[in-house]
Amino acid sequence: MQLTRFSDLALRAMMLLAAAGPDRRLTTGSIATQVNASEHHVAKAITRLVGLDCVRAVRGRRGGLFLTDTGRSMQVGQLIRRLEGDREVVDCTGGQPCPLLAACRLRRALADAHEAFYSELDRYTIDDLAASPFLQLTIATAPQP
Repeated sequence: MQLTRFSDLALRAMMLLAAAGPDRRLTTGSIATQVNASEHHVAKAITRLVGLDCVRAVRGRRGGLFLTDTGRSMQVGQLIRRLEGDREVVDCTGGQPCPLLAACRLRRALADAHEAFYSELDRYTIDDLAASPFLQLTIATAPQP
């Protein structure tokens, strides 16, 4: 299974926000620079994360982005489910339905593998990913007055 670029950016943003800690605010621009993506694409991901109550955005001079408690403790698999939607690995019923659909066992095997993928990711939270001893995240923070 391959994640969409949108989900990839959302996960990277969440990891950077988790590594920054609760007292440091990041901006969309600083996250975009650190993940090597356009600010527009990161802003779309952040907007979705705000809607999922994973990130809080504060406007103004002392504003910025930070993770909510929900975001810190969210299981990675659960977050990806919400970002990606409940899509099948292969679209068997699309514009030209598969002629093997009625007797196919592959569809069930792929669905089981898909769920195993998410279940494995559910073993980790966003905080777990940011706390990896093997990954040093360098955080550029929003300027503080």
